[in-house]
Amino acid sequence: MFGAGHLGDRLDLRLFLAVGMVGSGAAVAFFGVGYFLSLHSLVFYVLAQAIAGLLQSTGWPSVVAIVGNWFGGRRRGLIMGIWNAHTSVGNIGGSLIAASMLRYGWGWSFVVPGGLIVLGGVLVFFFLAPYPEDVGFASSPPKKSSEASTDEEESSRSTDGGSGEDRRDAVGIWKAFSIPGVFTFAACLFFAKLVAYTFLYWLPFYLTQTAIGGEYMSVTDAGYLSVLFDVGGIVGGILAGFMSDQLDARATTAAMFMYLAIPSLYCFHAYGSTSKVTNIALMMVSGLFVNGPYAMITTAVSADLGTHKSLKGDSRALATVTAIIDGTGSLGAALGPFVTGFISKTGWDSVFVMLILCALIAGACLTGLVKSEIEQIIQNWRNRSTHPQNGTADPDAQPLLAGSS
Repeated sequence: MFGAGHLGDRLDLRLFLAVGMVGSGAAVAFFGVGYFLSLHSLVFYVLAQAIAGLLQSTGWPSVVAIVGNWFGGRRRGLIMGIWNAHTSVGNIGGSLIAASMLRYGWGWSFVVPGGLIVLGGVLVFFFLAPYPEDVGFASSPPKKSSEASTDEEESSRSTDGGSGEDRRDAVGIWKAFSIPGVFTFAACLFFAKLVAYTFLYWLPFYLTQTAIGGEYMSVTDAGYLSVLFDVGGIVGGILAGFMSDQLDARATTAAMFMYLAIPSLYCFHAYGSTSKVTNIALMMVSGLFVNGPYAMITTAVSADLGTHKSLKGDSRALATVTAIIDGTGSLGAALGPFVTGFISKTGWDSVFVMLILCALIAGACLTGLVKSEIEQIIQNWRNRSTHPQNGTADPDAQPLLAGSS
């Protein structure tokens, strides 16, 4: 992920993303080929999975950079929250396809999704416009003549430049890591993504092992029901983006969601077995609070930091910053499901204790930024109360991030 983000800022995003999609789709299908060849070698499946992960890492930094090129300002949170619903839709579609293919053999659960990814890569190659100027639009809309918007416009021009030379002039990974707020949000995402991906991989199995309303589900039914976690995640991502725009505070919104995830996780485990209706409701609420901040940090926050005014004079950082934040989160995404495999042997209570602690730590990681944002919100409120004529906010100003004021 770290290397892919840096390459994404240096190479043609359309070609880079298309090649990554076609390659990762082939790798996913390659994993499923083991079924048809009756392969029982652990080395084969580990190698296929590692190659798939390597190629899939090209995706997220590239797509966030592309959407960040097209949309900016205070509306970015809501726009990216709506756009980010595609991740949950993809999770839902993948789960449904995989579950429906099981009756024909588990290999088809990999070959069919892999083929769809390849098709998507072909569409990206022929139709994607990575930059607004590629299709005749200006790289950024006109701004109001304020100091804040001037800074953002200059930064946008320096980071989103339209020439091929500018696009290849990317910042280094260490310089991107030094942008105020990058390390803090990366640490938060490590724990937030650990929780989210533990649910993604283990929820269907958990549902088959838990008597819901006195009955155990089949593997297929559990696969279908588990997608409702991502349905809640769609609502959470949009809600978190909208709230962060309105509050002008990304960190405060993310921390609030992570703290609210704690009681929702507890209730899902403690009361989810009461009935299927209760299980569904609590599952969706958990998905809302767990996936909301995860979605916002990997999209709007990454795009904000990738066009931070401290980068003035450097042309590209969107994909690199996104890769650093989401790459760090991916370490948590790898660790959570792995550790769960061992902890679950002692009982699911231990697993949920781990998830609740991680949600708490994720929120606590943002304490410093939350304090700064709340102080800024209070100051802005006082200024509006004292000078009502100056109380109209610039709709295109960027939300407050550490070091940006």
